[in-house]
Amino acid sequence: MTVTAPDVGWPDVIASPPQPAQPGRLARLARGARTDARWIRPSLFGLLLGTAVLYLYGLGRSGWGNEYYSAAVQAGASSWKAFFFGSFDSSNFITVDKTPASLWVMELSARVFGVNSWSILVPQALEGVAAVALLYAAVRRWAGPVAGLIAGLVLAVTPVATLMFRFNNPDALLVLLLVAGAYAVTRAIETGRTSWLLLAGSAVGFGFLAKMLQALLVVPAFGLAYLIAGPPKLGRRIGQLLLALVALIVSAGWWVAIVELVPASARPYIGGSPSNSVLELMLGYNGLGRLNGNETGSVGFGNGTGPAFGGAPRWSRLFGAEFAGQASWLLPAALAAILVGFWLTWRGRRTDLGRAGYIIWGGWLLITAGTFSFMRGIIHSYYLVALAPAIGALIGAAAVGLWARRDVVARVILAALIAGTAVWASVLLHRSADWHPWLRTLVLFTGVIAALGVIGTRWLNRQAAIGVAGVGLAAVLAAPLAYSLQTASTTHTGALPSAGPSVAGGFGGGPAGGGFRQRNGGAFPGNANGTGPANGNFPGGTGTGGFPGGTGGPGGTRQGGFGGPGGGGLMGGSQVDSELTALLKNGAAGYRWSAAALGATAAAPYQLASGTAVLAIGGFNGTDPTPTLAAFQQLVANHQIHYFLSGRGFGGGQGSDEIATWVAQNFTATTVGNTTVYDLSGTTTGS
Repeated sequence: MTVTAPDVGWPDVIASPPQPAQPGRLARLARGARTDARWIRPSLFGLLLGTAVLYLYGLGRSGWGNEYYSAAVQAGASSWKAFFFGSFDSSNFITVDKTPASLWVMELSARVFGVNSWSILVPQALEGVAAVALLYAAVRRWAGPVAGLIAGLVLAVTPVATLMFRFNNPDALLVLLLVAGAYAVTRAIETGRTSWLLLAGSAVGFGFLAKMLQALLVVPAFGLAYLIAGPPKLGRRIGQLLLALVALIVSAGWWVAIVELVPASARPYIGGSPSNSVLELMLGYNGLGRLNGNETGSVGFGNGTGPAFGGAPRWSRLFGAEFAGQASWLLPAALAAILVGFWLTWRGRRTDLGRAGYIIWGGWLLITAGTFSFMRGIIHSYYLVALAPAIGALIGAAAVGLWARRDVVARVILAALIAGTAVWASVLLHRSADWHPWLRTLVLFTGVIAALGVIGTRWLNRQAAIGVAGVGLAAVLAAPLAYSLQTASTTHTGALPSAGPSVAGGFGGGPAGGGFRQRNGGAFPGNANGTGPANGNFPGGTGTGGFPGGTGGPGGTRQGGFGGPGGGGLMGGSQVDSELTALLKNGAAGYRWSAAALGATAAAPYQLASGTAVLAIGGFNGTDPTPTLAAFQQLVANHQIHYFLSGRGFGGGQGSDEIATWVAQNFTATTVGNTTVYDLSGTTTGS
């Protein structure tokens, strides 16, 4: 049935997706509200409004979120040099261990609205709304508006998307830019215009400036889709793709080139790089090291030999306790949708936009999911937000395509996908057995009803078909939506946040702390005896002689312990004593840094509380070889640092230990609040 009027009902619109062999008709249908059903545009507005509410409501409860990046935003909001380089502190001692594009967005917001939780987190939420809108626009161009709405809805309610679009890690901007790239590639396949490919390359390139090599995982899928389906002749298509590659390199490399060309003495140290090189950072710690586990200076405790936060590399990793609840609710169905899509479009011409869409999004999903499954370096559960757009696009397109056929085979496949997704959701819900156990029964029941209804749609009238479609959508989205609502209503702080309620056997950022979920009694996983590094219990434990610098971990007593002041987890939820805050503010005058601390984990809360620059010895986790003891002694001699704050953040290295020992031996300790402070402006007590 052909869509010819704007008042067509839902079942008819679903049954009449654009025909892949007629790209001109597809483009007209996708572009014009004149050919859309009247309910499409209000539904889109409702989707975007609901997404905004989900991502913005109660956003301030998470405070600074990841204090590491919030401290860098504070620095960039007061220093343009810190803004450009992505410095951790406004005095530009060291950068964060990522390229700074995501910081730039937050820092511009902070310059306008001041440095506060809302000015930092609201841009992330708006990026999420924009990503949903762009995904809708991209999918509707090759699968129609209903598929676009379903795709946007799936992205919006994916739990890890709700988490990351309410948080200040770099992933929010990365996802937005990659979806923009996919939209541009879709337009390029429609029109054959080089300009759209240049835009796609530029979007991915700026995605590189948000999170380095992870942005490049979509490039093979984008390139293959245009190489196969682009309208021009093969030679021109190859030339266009080469130009797009140049655009990618320029948009990703201009900042890298400038930083490499600026003398080291004129810029901050490149955090996360053992030799002060951004090239080493992007190819090592944030690049190939994530694949092969050779991550010098990382939080993996040494060149791939330490505990793996994401568990052992295997094909089932994304379906395990730590990852599945984040984004894998519809992952099995999305993988099946790739096969369904090629079955639906196999008769299309070379330029078939429908098949090209499955190449774009199917390639995105397979490459990214495969990389996450088998990478041997550090992987955190929130990385899975990069899968959510592809899952949404594939689910939306396949659902509409199968509904449109309405033959026996298509009905059985669609019913199987709905029922299988409902069963998988019940399995995942069972991993949080004490959390709303009735939801498992509801999901299973609606899944069975929807599957039976789909099989019987041939004999249903219009109103009944609408009901079947609604029940089917509810069956597959009820569980992830519930997880997303729980995520939005929960405080998340720290460097390792995780969506949803606690999961049996899970490990990662849990609710109200963002540190680590308890596993095996709260001990660090990976040691047979249940103990973590330094023979102490990892976060959540209370053992003596715990993680670096103190007794126990977060949640236990803290005196120079893990996670910064107050035991707020790994860079989150920390509290700084008001007396110490006043001391740092009053003591900043005449000094380049009000204080120094061992690692950014410890330095960030002091910097945020006082609004002054705090020198993070050793960078993020204290392992960067800067400053050396001699360099630190020279800074002290030149009266560049006023105080030294005892205690260490996450990790630590020989250089930072030497500095701490030298300070303790040569300066007098006083206690301010619950922190040991050394005044470096006075005379030394030792040799």
